[in-house]
Amino acid sequence: MEKTASSEAPQNTLRPGTMQELSLPEHFNELRKRLLIIVIGLVVGVLVSFAFAERAIQFLAEPIGGLESLQSIEVTENMGVFMKVSLLSGFILSLPLTLYEIIAYIVPGLKPAERKWLFISIPAFFFMFVAGVVFSYWVMLPAALPFLTQFLGVTTTPRLSNYIGFVTNLMFWIGLIFETPLVMFLLTKLHIVTPKLLLKGWRIAVIASAVLAAMITPTVDPVNMGLLMAPMLGLYLLSVLMSVFAQ
Repeated sequence: MEKTASSEAPQNTLRPGTMQELSLPEHFNELRKRLLIIVIGLVVGVLVSFAFAERAIQFLAEPIGGLESLQSIEVTENMGVFMKVSLLSGFILSLPLTLYEIIAYIVPGLKPAERKWLFISIPAFFFMFVAGVVFSYWVMLPAALPFLTQFLGVTTTPRLSNYIGFVTNLMFWIGLIFETPLVMFLLTKLHIVTPKLLLKGWRIAVIASAVLAAMITPTVDPVNMGLLMAPMLGLYLLSVLMSVFAQ
């Protein structure tokens, strides 16, 4: 009995944009290698961060008056803060490598023009994340901390772990939010979203901004929420403009 051509064909997948056929195990092997590189990059970033983590903690404490304005209660609190700052710093340092490995894995399935914009976006993603961190440190913290620590006229001496946790969480999430325009630009380039779709969803964007602001800020007072919602809505408008430019 003759076998059909379809039954004899190997179960390989062709990644668009290349002439190379990869089987499913080869796809998983490539993914495993790139994930391993990401993990190694993160570990190296954390190890490098150990060298300046103490100075980073002092820098983070400056908006509230320095480390002398904070206190530790638990025996392991200082060590925990040191490790947390080191991990976050290591993540930031390894972020360009992480983005590159993710993009390098998916880029064979993209068209040449899509690849170009994707690789251009790598430094832009890093820059926007840093811009969000800078905004949260020099704009949001100076406005929020006096209100929070002087509320009701009661003297507040924050714990080191609570303060650093609040500051690092704020800086991290604001950094991610600042990536929104670039994400929308790439999604438009990949024909996933359109400017018209983004404009139609402006009401959802306002509600989502209010919810995110309430989740990220420690209080739901209008001052702190407004400080966060204003740039978020501005970033959404910028996302629409980036989407128009991407078409």
